[in-house]
Amino acid sequence: MERLSPLDASFLYVEDGVTHMDIASCALFEGPAPTYGELVEAIGCKLDRARRYRQVVRFVPMQLGAPVWADDAAFDIEHHVHRSALPAPGGKAELCDLMGRLMSRELDRRRPLWEAWLVDGLEDGHWALITKIHHCMADGVSGTGLFAAILDVERNPVPTTCAPWEPEPQPSGLRLLVDAAAHLATSPSSGLRSAGAIVHAPVRVVERLWGVGSGIISYAGHLLPTAPNSLVGPIGAHRRWTWVSAELSDAKRIGAAYGVTINDVAIAGVTIGLREMLLTRDEPVDSMAFRSLVPVSVRTDGEREDCNNRVSAIIADLPVCVADPLACLLAVHVELTRLKASHQAWAGEGLTALLGSAPTALVALAERGTMELLRHRPQYTINTVTTNVAGPACPLYLLGRQMFEFLPFVPIAPGVRVGIAIVSYHGRLAFGITGDEDSAPDVDVLARGIENGLAALGKGAGSAG
Repeated sequence: MERLSPLDASFLYVEDGVTHMDIASCALFEGPAPTYGELVEAIGCKLDRARRYRQVVRFVPMQLGAPVWADDAAFDIEHHVHRSALPAPGGKAELCDLMGRLMSRELDRRRPLWEAWLVDGLEDGHWALITKIHHCMADGVSGTGLFAAILDVERNPVPTTCAPWEPEPQPSGLRLLVDAAAHLATSPSSGLRSAGAIVHAPVRVVERLWGVGSGIISYAGHLLPTAPNSLVGPIGAHRRWTWVSAELSDAKRIGAAYGVTINDVAIAGVTIGLREMLLTRDEPVDSMAFRSLVPVSVRTDGEREDCNNRVSAIIADLPVCVADPLACLLAVHVELTRLKASHQAWAGEGLTALLGSAPTALVALAERGTMELLRHRPQYTINTVTTNVAGPACPLYLLGRQMFEFLPFVPIAPGVRVGIAIVSYHGRLAFGITGDEDSAPDVDVLARGIENGLAALGKGAGSAG
C-alpha cells in the first residue's frame, strides 16, 4: 500500500460531473494498424514497468486519512483497452471529435484509473493510440513516462514473455483506519526532521524560507482580478480538442536568433494565438490583462519516472495586448525571466506541502466547495492554463510501428474555458488545445493563431539571421 500525496489526492477531491481531471495523449503511428489482440498482448506484457496500471484507489473510511494505492486483484486489461474506428474520411476533424468525446467521460474509480483506445480508419493508412490517465496518477512529466513505458525504443526489440503478476491482498477498511491513525501519530516526526535540518544547514533553510516568502508576495500581486473576458466562466461536462504542431528545429532557430528559450517561443506562440481568438470574439485585447497558470515541475532527475505529481505553478501575464509577434516574444521572455527570479514555484510547493498537515476530510471538503463555487461564480484571476513538457527526444515504437506524432491533452476546470498543453517529441513540438464545448467551440481559431504566430516569428528570425 502507498499513500497518495496531498497534491495527488486533490485531483480526486475536485472531480465531479463537470470537472474531469484526466490527462491524455493522442499518438499517431505509421500503418498498418495492429489487431486488437496484438495491442492487448503488447501492452499487457509491459504493465510490470509501471505499477499504477494495475492499482486502484482505496479511500479511508470517514476520510480520516489520505487515500492509498492498492493492487487490483480483479484486474482485466480488456476493461481498459478498447477499439474505435473513425468515420470517413478519417481526417483531423474526425479524430479531434473522437478525442473530445472520449475526454468528456469520467474514468471508473472501481478500477485502475486509465484507458486506451486503438483508433483505425485514419487517412493515409495511419492509426492512433489514445491514452487517458487520471491526474492523481501522474503529472505531465511522469505521465509522459507512463506512456513511454508501454512503448519500445527499437523498432524490433528482443521478444519478451509476459511476466506473471501476483497482486498483494486488498486492505480491509479496518486496516486502512489503523494505518491512517499510525500515519497521523508519526506525523510529528517530520517536524523533528525539519528542525534537525535547520540545525545542520541553517543557511540553506533560511534561503529557502526567504525564497518561499518572496514567492508568496509575488503570488499576491497576481491574485488581483483582471477585467472579465469570454474565456473565463462556468463550463459544462463536454470538451472540444484540437492540435497544431511545428518543427522543434524552427523553435530553436527562433530562440537562437533573438536570444530566448524554446519555452519562450512556445508561450509566445500561444499568446499570439490567444490574441487572435479574442479578436474574433470582439474582445478589447489592446487594453487587456490576461493571465495563465503555468505548471512547473519540481522533481529531480532521479524522480522523473516516479508515478506521482511533483509540480508547482507560476502565474504569468501573457501580453495579448501586443500586436507585433516579435515584441510579443520579447515581452514573454521578460515576463518568464522575471518569474524565475520571483520563486513563485517555491511558494506553490510550500503551500501544497501545508495541505499534508491539515485533516484530510477538511481538505476534501474545502476543495469540493471551491469547485462548486467556481461552477456558479466566475473568477478572473486565472484566464487559462499553459503547460509545457519535454517528451522523448528519440523515436518510439509499438509493435514495430513508429510513433510520428505525440499530441497532448490538458484538463480544464470551472472558471477556465481553454487550456493548452505543449509537448516535444523527436524533433516535433505539439500544441494540444482543450476547450469547453459550449463556451469555447472555436479552439480551431486558437490553433490557427498559434500556427500563424510561429510562422511570423520564423520569418522574422530568418530576416534577423
